[in-house]
Amino acid sequence: MSPFVGRPDNDPARYYDGYNKLRSWAYNSLDQYKHELLRVLYPAFIHCFMDLVSEGHTLEARQFFLKFREDHELMHSRDLQKLEGTLSPLHLEEMDLARSLRENKFRIKLCEYSYELLLQYLQKTQALVMLGIINERIIFEVSAGQPSLISDDADVVALVGTSKDLAKQINQKEVHWGLLEDSVEERMEKALSDSDRAEAESKDADAEDNNKKKSSEGGKQGGPLNKKLKKDKLVGATGKNTKSETSMISAAPRVKPGLTLPATPVEVEQSILEDLRNRAQLNNLALPSVSFYTFLNTHNGLNCSSISNDGSLIVGGFSDSSVKVWDMAKIGQPAKTSSSQGENGSSQDERLSSTSEGKRPYTLFQGHSGPVYSAAFSPFGDFLLSSSSDSTIRLWSTKLNANLVCYKGHNYPVWDVQFSPVGHYFASASHDRTARIWSMDKIQPLRIMAGHLADVDCVQWHVNCNYIATGSSDKTVRLWDVQTGECIRMFIGHRSMVLSLAMSPDGRYMASGDEDGTIMMWDLSTGRCVSPLAGHNSCVWSLAFSCEGALLASGSADCTVKLWDVASSTKALKMDDTKAGSTNRLRLLKALPTKSTPVYNLRFSRRNLLFASGALSL
Repeated sequence: MSPFVGRPDNDPARYYDGYNKLRSWAYNSLDQYKHELLRVLYPAFIHCFMDLVSEGHTLEARQFFLKFREDHELMHSRDLQKLEGTLSPLHLEEMDLARSLRENKFRIKLCEYSYELLLQYLQKTQALVMLGIINERIIFEVSAGQPSLISDDADVVALVGTSKDLAKQINQKEVHWGLLEDSVEERMEKALSDSDRAEAESKDADAEDNNKKKSSEGGKQGGPLNKKLKKDKLVGATGKNTKSETSMISAAPRVKPGLTLPATPVEVEQSILEDLRNRAQLNNLALPSVSFYTFLNTHNGLNCSSISNDGSLIVGGFSDSSVKVWDMAKIGQPAKTSSSQGENGSSQDERLSSTSEGKRPYTLFQGHSGPVYSAAFSPFGDFLLSSSSDSTIRLWSTKLNANLVCYKGHNYPVWDVQFSPVGHYFASASHDRTARIWSMDKIQPLRIMAGHLADVDCVQWHVNCNYIATGSSDKTVRLWDVQTGECIRMFIGHRSMVLSLAMSPDGRYMASGDEDGTIMMWDLSTGRCVSPLAGHNSCVWSLAFSCEGALLASGSADCTVKLWDVASSTKALKMDDTKAGSTNRLRLLKALPTKSTPVYNLRFSRRNLLFASGALSL
C-alpha cells in the first residue's frame, strides 16, 4: 500500500512524503518533458508549506521549507523571502502574498503528453495529498503538439483566480486612448501640409518657367534633373521628414480633454514647434545620441533623479531631505580650478563638485523633513515637484528658487510624483496604497484612486491627460479614469513589484518595468500584453518612448541602457490583431553599458536626443 494512503489525516509527514515523491518523479522524467513537469513543483511546495502552517505544524513546516526552498530560489526568491517568516495561521491571514496565493489558482501550461504523464503518475501512486492540492490549486492549459521551449518557462506559470476574474470584468470597459484634439503637434502637421502644398506649387511653377527658359536656350537635357533636385531640396526644407516621423501619431484618433487644460504660452508653443521642426527621425537604423550624467560620491544618498524636457536641468532627491538642481549650461562653463573642459556630464560633475571657489555648482532646495523619493519637472521646466517620506509633496519654482506650496494628503511616504503632459495637474503614488490627482492651485487632491493591495510605487500620465497608470508592489498595473477616479484597466503578468511606467506618444501602448528586470508592453485598448521582455537582470528604474514612438529605452540597476525596436513589433501586431495572444517580442537594438553606474532616469527630448542619469558611489 502506498505510504500516502496509510498515513493519518493529521500526520504532517504526509506533505513531506507526497512532495518528495512528486519531486523525484519529475526530476527523473524524460528530458523532453522534464522542464514542463517541474512547473508543478512550485505551487505544490507553496501549498504544502501553507497547509502545514495552517494546521499548526510550525516546526515541520519550517523543516519542509528549508529542505526544498533551493529548488525554487532562482525563479521565486522574493516570494520565498516573504513566506519565510510565516510561523502561524494568523500570519497567513495577515500577509497579502499568502492571502493572494490562497485565494487564487496557479495557471500552468503543459503539452498534452506531459499532462497525461502527470495524470498517470497521480493515479498510479494514489498520491492523495498532491492530488488534492493539484485539483484545488492549479489550472492546466493543455496544448497539442510538442512541449514548449525551456526559455519560455518564465511565462507559463502565473497566478490567476479572483484577481484574474476581476481584471476580465474591469478590462471590458471602454478606453479612449487617442490624442487630444487641436494639439501643438496636430496644428504643426496641418501647417506643414498646407505650407508644403503651397511651396511645392510655387516651386513647380518656378521650375517650369526656368525649364521653358532653358529649353529656349537649348538646355533641354538639364530641365527634368533640375526640377527633381529642387523637389528634393523642398522635401528637406519644408519638413516632410517631420511629417513622416509623426505618422504613427497622426493615425491616432482624437479625443476631447476631460480636464480643463491650461493655455500654452505663445513663446512656449513657438519653442515646441521649433523642436518639432528640428526633430531627428529615429528607427532601428538611426539610433539616438545619448547624454549620460553621473552623480559622483553619492554614498547611497541619492534616491531619485529627473531631467527636464529639454535636458537643460537635472534634479536629484537625497536621503538628507534636500533637493538639488543642476543647470547644464552653467556646468558646461570652464571652472577656475580646471584648465581643461570635460566632454560629458560625469567629468563635469566631478570637476565642479569641488567647493574651493566657495560656490555650489547646484541650486539647493530645503524644506522636506525626510528622504526625498521622487522629483519631476513641469513640461516647460519652470516648476519642480518633489515627494518625501514625510508624506508631503512640495512645489518649487526654478525661476525664483523658492518653495511655493506644500501639499498634504497622503498618510505615508510618497514614492512617486509626476506632472501631466500639459502641466498644472500632477499625480502622486504612496505607501498608503493610493494614487491621487492634484492641481497646482489647490492644496487638497482632486481625486483619490484606491484599489491596489500594496504600495503604489510609480505613476504615469496618459498623453491625453484623461487617464493615469499606476504600478504597485501587488505586481499589477492599473489604468484610472481621471474624471471618475474609477479603475478601467487591470494588467496582470508581472512577478514582482512594478517600478517604472511609460506611455507611447500615440497613446495606444504602455510599457512597465519591474524589480526582476522584466519589461512588458500593454495594449491599452484590449488590456493584454503584446510583448514581454526579459532584457535586464535587475530592477528597471526608468522607461521612455522616443517622441515618434519607434524606440523604447530602458534604464536599469544592472548598469545598462537598452534600446528596443517598438515600430516593427507593433506593426506586426496590427497586421494580426485577430489572435488572442501574441508571441511578438521587441527586438533589442543596442545595449549601452556604464562602468558601474545604475541608471535612475531616462528622458527623450523633443528633438529625440536621449538623456540619462545615474548614481555612482566611490
